Parts: sequence; C-alpha cells; structure tokens
Amino acid sequence: MAMSTALWSFALVVGLLTLTPGLDTALILRTAALGRRTRAWGVVLGIQTGTLIWGTLTSLGVTALLTASHLAYEILRWAGAAYLLWMAGRMIVDTFRGRRAEIDTEQQPAGVDTLSGGWRQGTVTNLLNPKVGVFYVAVLPQFIPEGAPHFTMGVLLTAVHVTLGMIWSTVLIASASALGTWLRKPRARRILDRVTGTVIAAFAVRLALTD
Repeated sequence: MAMSTALWSFALVVGLLTLTPGLDTALILRTAALGRRTRAWGVVLGIQTGTLIWGTLTSLGVTALLTASHLAYEILRWAGAAYLLWMAGRMIVDTFRGRRAEIDTEQQPAGVDTLSGGWRQGTVTNLLNPKVGVFYVAVLPQFIPEGAPHFTMGVLLTAVHVTLGMIWSTVLIASASALGTWLRKPRARRILDRVTGTVIAAFAVRLALTD
C-alpha cells in the first residue's frame, strides 16, 4: 500500500466514524448550544489531544509488536477483526431493531466559559473511552505501508484523524442548534450507522483475510 493510498483510505474510515454521532459529538453540541463557545473549543482541543495520545502510544506499541512477535501480531489482527465485526454488526442490526446505544447526557458541571475547563473535560472524556484505544490498536497497523517507519507513519495517520476531527468540530460549533436537531433524528442516525457499519464490516473482513 502506497503512502498516499494509506492516507486517503484511513481518512475515509476515520472520516465516517467522525461523522457518526457519539459521545464526543454530544459533548461538543451540548457545550456550544449552551452558548459556551470558548469552552466548546476547549472540549474540541481536549478530545483531539486524547486522540493524539492514543495514536502516539499505539504507534509505539505497533512498532514493538511488529518487531518482537509475529504471533502477537496475529493475535492482535484476529482480535481486531472480531471486535470490528462485532461493532459493525451491532451498529447495523440496531438500526433495524430500533434500539439506540445510550449517550451520556449527564449535565455539564457549572462553571465559567473557559478554554482550560473545556480542554480538561474533553481530554478526560477521550482518554477514559477504551474504545478509542481498541480502535487504534485494531486499525492503525493495517494502514502503515510496508517499509515505512511505523512510529512516524502512525503519528501522521493520527494527525489526519485530528485534522478531520477539528474540521467537523468547527461545523458542529458553527451550527450547534441546527446540527444538534438533525443528528438526533432517527432517520439521519440510521443512515450514518448503516454506512459506517458497512465500511467497518468490510474493513474487518479485509483485516481477517489479509496476511
């Protein structure tokens, strides 16, 4: 896989996941909708800080796995494929059953509209979400071209994710009320879940069948 192909493919996967409503989206929309734009940007920066940390740590771990043990890599590959298939299957099936995963709607703590307060909230929320780490461990190695420096390429791919997250967050903050209403519509969420679930399932199959 060429470097440019890896970057575009990874951008497609994380782009779809970024667009899928989740805890991060809910947190940004809620903060912006309350009129706390400075704090909302702090939340965005905190979330992306957490993403960068996950990506960097995973890049370091990937290097160790690839150089130390082929068995460890195979275990990681099959575990990643199984997890992605489970996630994609549940995502798609739930759209037909009409069930929705619950989003944490706990009220934000009262406080002033500060960048640092939002940054702390976003960073902690992201780092305490183990699914982000599992996703990176399962996905990131598959987009690192053969012969490329694993750490450098891993951080570069993470930067792509961070960039897309910043762009989408800008849209969310700029139109918090309208997007918040649209993203809560069952039809919109079903479409996003089905498209994203299909892409994740296809990648899981590729991950399982590719040596």
